[in-house]
Amino acid sequence: MKFSLIATLVVLALAQGSLAQEMPDFEKISQYFEEMKTRMTSQMSEILSSQDLPGQAQTFLEDRKAQLEPLAAQIQGQLKTITTNLEEQIKPLAASIQAQLHPMIRDFQTQMEGILVQMTEQAKAIGQ
Repeated sequence: MKFSLIATLVVLALAQGSLAQEMPDFEKISQYFEEMKTRMTSQMSEILSSQDLPGQAQTFLEDRKAQLEPLAAQIQGQLKTITTNLEEQIKPLAASIQAQLHPMIRDFQTQMEGILVQMTEQAKAIGQ
């Protein structure tokens, strides 16, 4: 299709050069270009109508989908393996952190309760 367009343009350029020398009459040149325009339009219409572009696009998409589905399944399997391994590594780490934080939280809670009791006693003493 591109080749035919290029060939048509070359023919037009050559024809224009030869017509410019042979026919200096502007009307004949404009008539020639009108005929060429009409021919090119009809040729392009024929080319575009003869090709099944939607069908080709659908076939292309189906082919790519068929190629990508096994790859997607493979990637999904690898991701499952990676997440399983990551989960196995994180569970002990999370349990260790929780074991370390639990006594600290208990001590903090005890300190806060002590401060609250002390503030309550001070407030009672001030109020009396």
